[in-house]
Amino acid sequence: MYKIKVGISACLLGQEVRFDGGHKRSSFCERDLGVHFEYQPICPEMAIGLGSPRAAIRLVKRQGEVRAEASNGSFDVTDALTAFSERQVRQLDHIAGYILCAKSPSCGMERVRIYSTNNEGSAKEGIGLFAKALMEANPLLPVEEDGRLCDPILRENFVLRVFAYHDWQQLCASGISKASLIAFHSRYKYLVFSHAPSHYQALGRLLGNLHQQTLSQSADAYIKGLMTALKLRANRRGHANVLMHLQGYFKQVLSQGQKQELAETIEKYRTGLLPLLVPLTLIRHYLREYPNAYLADQVYLNPHPEALRLRYGL
Repeated sequence: MYKIKVGISACLLGQEVRFDGGHKRSSFCERDLGVHFEYQPICPEMAIGLGSPRAAIRLVKRQGEVRAEASNGSFDVTDALTAFSERQVRQLDHIAGYILCAKSPSCGMERVRIYSTNNEGSAKEGIGLFAKALMEANPLLPVEEDGRLCDPILRENFVLRVFAYHDWQQLCASGISKASLIAFHSRYKYLVFSHAPSHYQALGRLLGNLHQQTLSQSADAYIKGLMTALKLRANRRGHANVLMHLQGYFKQVLSQGQKQELAETIEKYRTGLLPLLVPLTLIRHYLREYPNAYLADQVYLNPHPEALRLRYGL
């Protein structure tokens, strides 16, 4: 089975690399996502030669600069961590996502504590040094923290973006043409529409004017627009809007009773009475009964493996 390559903080896979000699194994990352992801585990602190156990590192603001120092003041690893991070992140073009360890001074994606020099207080406003370098060097790469993956909406959104980004990488590897770029967008039409109609319209305009730029420029602009759109979380209104569009593909084949049932199911989803899976299941049922090649090719219907059950809580 082919697996998507994804970077991950090594401690989340159970590797005993933390300052206290322990780990932060994530069963969801290891057990559930591990079926579909081939992980590249990295621990920046171990990579620069720190052992485990070791003195804890924390971020400290000194004269306007954030430094990474031992909590007991015995050493400073800012330069070593920065150098490793800048070197490592340039070697990650092959991955389609990254899962970081929350609150870490090296891997924390957000809200990492930054201490004052006199130890009088701290503010949760920092970013880990490796995480910062990673996101700056790869701004389109789907990145998420282990703690935030406990939120079903953030979890689904992250995995969705990983599969989409991997799909794009596969397209690039096979060679992009104007036709393949348009075909790619055609498959993602309703997924983008569910997240951000304005972005969908902008992408449509971009592809409608391919002659105005080089293919490379158009492709770069497209993937930037796509990943920006998908990072915006789809809400019930957006999903319901797409579901009603999908309903239109069956208007010539469904009975009046079936049309009413589908419309009522979509409305109950929109108002919060049903989860997204219910109208989606009904639409998939009608698609099997009344095949439509264009609709069957829509990523919206299957943006990630069903076995992950990511849409159950949406």
